[in-house]
Amino acid sequence: MPRKTKLSARARPKPVQSAAPVELPKPKLRSGKSLAQSLRLRRTTREISDKPLPLQLISDLLWAACGVNRRKGPFGTPGITAASASNSQEIELFVALRDALYRFDAHAHQLLPVVAGDLRALVMGCGQQPMGAKAPLRLIYVVDLHRLTHTSGFQEPGLQDPEVQKSYYYVDTGLIAGNVYLFAASHGLAAWFHNCDRAALAKRLPLRPEQRVLFGQTVGYAAR
Repeated sequence: MPRKTKLSARARPKPVQSAAPVELPKPKLRSGKSLAQSLRLRRTTREISDKPLPLQLISDLLWAACGVNRRKGPFGTPGITAASASNSQEIELFVALRDALYRFDAHAHQLLPVVAGDLRALVMGCGQQPMGAKAPLRLIYVVDLHRLTHTSGFQEPGLQDPEVQKSYYYVDTGLIAGNVYLFAASHGLAAWFHNCDRAALAKRLPLRPEQRVLFGQTVGYAAR
């Protein structure tokens, strides 16, 4: 098993084959504003600075997005902070940082290296304004349809219907994005949910045929 490492802001990109998982610090759950204050402050901010985010803050953000909040959830699967159809947890969260692109493993609370190098620019959709172009963190929402069709939960017929699947994974993506927005508001961060260059990302990510890139979300400190 590869040795776990801590993420360094100065670390150079490594080939994904030799890169070790990034062990995230244990989430700190007692910081930030109240739920009522966070709801009042929740907003989209597109002007985002390039100031790096501390690893502890990234850890807390990812846990709030879709981290494990109970080891015994529905249908015998650990539960996470965002609901999903039959607890399928079909939305995978990829994290684009300056050094590499990672996949968030919620159950191990780790960042697993996927692609070496800076792919943050691809998370912006074609024709979008270049605001927040150097933002420190970009999330990529990817659906794994296999998890919907092979869930350990209720085997309802709609899980095999492409149109019903679409309604589920769009809603489930929105639930995670909403958690990110509330966390950002609670901790004085800027957040922006947006489109992305799906075709370019699909070429760079090692996705299976049943996986599809959906949306992006940028998080960082407000530029002003």
